[in-house]
Amino acid sequence: MIWVTGDKHGQLSAMELPDYKKIKKNDTLLICGDFGFIWDHSRAETKTLKALNKRKYTIAFVDGCHENFELLESYPIVEFHGGKARQIMPNIFQLMRGEVYEIEGKKILAFGGGSVENTTGDLDQNWENVEPTKAQIDNAVQHIKQVEGAVDIIISHEPPYSILGCMDINKADGTTIHDVLEQIRTHCKFKKWYFGKFHVDKEIPPYYTAVFDGLIPIQTK
Repeated sequence: MIWVTGDKHGQLSAMELPDYKKIKKNDTLLICGDFGFIWDHSRAETKTLKALNKRKYTIAFVDGCHENFELLESYPIVEFHGGKARQIMPNIFQLMRGEVYEIEGKKILAFGGGSVENTTGDLDQNWENVEPTKAQIDNAVQHIKQVEGAVDIIISHEPPYSILGCMDINKADGTTIHDVLEQIRTHCKFKKWYFGKFHVDKEIPPYYTAVFDGLIPIQTK
């Protein structure tokens, strides 16, 4: 089984809600950005990651607006379900922008990231890494072509430009990431698109879902 949820911001309590008991051994939990458990390699943070690593399922997240990008980029890149991912712990992975994964028969396109305008915190951090690069966009284009322009699921932190109005966001406030995701929306067929960012659980029929605390099951058989 595959499950989808939203921003966690490093709060272990957000992953200890009763619904999480439904996630079984060998399931996969997809997190739509702002995972937030990787900031400083502190003793407390390491303890939390080890606690998450004891879970019997796989945790896979796209990056959001509020991450320590320099630390994320220090983790090794490995093969993961047919795509590339950064391995944080034996069962925790960062899904990389533009990669396509096949998990339990579902093709999943990942494209994390956001915009510099939405970042906060230590100004010394390399915040420009939140923005999509040409190489990452090209990577998405290449993989979309490889799957003949069709996937089952798209996972992102931000929504595509055309969905901003559904989230009560003025389209004039759209940034590069929204334009990039809009191009993906235009050129890639998909059945469902899940995104985080707005800290709300909201269905936008027929294809889009904003997710935060919700834990959404995806039937794979």
